[in-house]
Amino acid sequence: MLEHLSIHDFAIIDHLEIDFSNGMTVLTGETGAGKSIIIDAVGLLAGGRGSQNFIRTGSNKLLIQGLFVFPEDGLTYQVLDDMGIEHSDNSVILQREIYRNGRNICRVNGMIVNTAMLKKVGETIVDIHGQNEHQELMQPEKHVHLLDEFGKKEIKDLLIQYQETFDHYQTLKASINEKRSNEKEWSQRLDMLEFQENEISNANLQIGEEEELVSQRDHLLNYQKIVDALNLSFSAINGDDNINPLDIIGEAKNSMESIEEVDPQFREISDNIKNAFYLLQDASDNISDQLDLQEFDQGKLEEIEERLNTIYVLKRKYGDSIEQVLNHYQNVVKELSTMQADQSTGENLNEQYESTLNQLTTLADELNVKRHKVATKLEKSVHDQLSDLYMAKTEFKVNFEKLPIGEFHSYGNERVEFYMRTNPGEAMLPLAKIASGGELSRIMLALKTLFTSVQGVTSIIFDEVDTGVSGRVAQAIAEKISKIAQKSQVLCITHLPQVAAMSDHHYFIEKKIEKDRTMTSIVKLSVQKRVQELARMLSGTTVTDLTLQHANELLKLADETKK
Repeated sequence: MLEHLSIHDFAIIDHLEIDFSNGMTVLTGETGAGKSIIIDAVGLLAGGRGSQNFIRTGSNKLLIQGLFVFPEDGLTYQVLDDMGIEHSDNSVILQREIYRNGRNICRVNGMIVNTAMLKKVGETIVDIHGQNEHQELMQPEKHVHLLDEFGKKEIKDLLIQYQETFDHYQTLKASINEKRSNEKEWSQRLDMLEFQENEISNANLQIGEEEELVSQRDHLLNYQKIVDALNLSFSAINGDDNINPLDIIGEAKNSMESIEEVDPQFREISDNIKNAFYLLQDASDNISDQLDLQEFDQGKLEEIEERLNTIYVLKRKYGDSIEQVLNHYQNVVKELSTMQADQSTGENLNEQYESTLNQLTTLADELNVKRHKVATKLEKSVHDQLSDLYMAKTEFKVNFEKLPIGEFHSYGNERVEFYMRTNPGEAMLPLAKIASGGELSRIMLALKTLFTSVQGVTSIIFDEVDTGVSGRVAQAIAEKISKIAQKSQVLCITHLPQVAAMSDHHYFIEKKIEKDRTMTSIVKLSVQKRVQELARMLSGTTVTDLTLQHANELLKLADETKK
């Protein structure tokens, strides 16, 4: 149940702190005072759609917090565990902030969650039923979901199995249609991928080989230049029979060695000459070795040029480097593997489709059998509930219509629509075409009474569901809501004194203007104040002694009814 609600800067609400209790709580007040705004705030906490337009004028953000308590065996525990959210003492705190810039922050027990997660938790705690829910009864396509909700125990598991099969059926059907429409393009794509795989695979590319080949090619192309440079360098260092520069430098080395002990400067010169002499000797040996290694191979050069050309062609097609070409190759292999697998299984695609279609048909038929049984129970239960709401002569029927052969929806292969007959002797017609506003209110309340036991939520909110009724019907609705409150906490916005009198707790919502700003306030009414408010609701304008007496009588009758 909702135990405490805190609202900051929401619509015309500056700041409200409200404590709630078990049983039936009503919110009353003049039209436009802000009653529905409070329910809207709870709706946001339960994951409803938010908007920066909800933020109070002049404020940067709105903040709503709610403390909820729930039984240990409730579905909320399971949802929180699945989300990895800590919880203790049978309570959960939901919080939501919406900023002017559109930022939306949701928290569950302090942990930031997205709106979908908040809604998943909220659905296990709060069920908000407003006037707009009458639209579900006016939309035949929603009736199957209402029927399934009533028969959740019998239908849920089978419906999940059907929907999984339906999804697979849709996938197979789409694959077949796509394959038929794109068979030519598919074959062309397969041929192209096979060609690319063979072309790159046969090249046997190695990372780094291009650089090595370029180096070898440049060496061969510069063979004569290299040999000439080596010979000239060797001759310059070693001279000929008449003059040997290296021997001359050797003589200079020996001369300086003879006087290097005389002066440190002579030693430095001697060391420099020795270093130069030995370096030139090493260079001469290296040049000689390189000359011995030089060999020109025209065949090798042509082989290198051909290999480089192969690499350049592949780079031009598939990437700017060997690495990119090989990455493209991996993608080709992956896609080709998938297509080849599809090709091998494609021959059995029709068989899979037919098998899945047969399975889907079987499951749909099983769903139909279960729904027909559940519909019989629903019809009787709704009739019993409507009898309590002064619609005993009304007949309620769940009508089934088979879809064309081979046609399926996500819920089965039969259309479900609620029919009713409000007066004996009249034809049974679609509910959406003949029900009045007051009748819709009572039918939805009857369904809600039946669904309370199967939904498992701990807080049910009725937002002016008594619209369009009065007199003894209003009293019957009040008693029905009070009965629901025996199993779940009920918050109810109403303009009917009969409904307000049946409540266990009564809050009055009032709109005031302070310092040129509209403010909404809420106060829990004492017994005396309740009498005053009920009298106002009864009279509409001036409260008289007679309306006060009537209000007192309403409260007494309500207490006797509840006892």
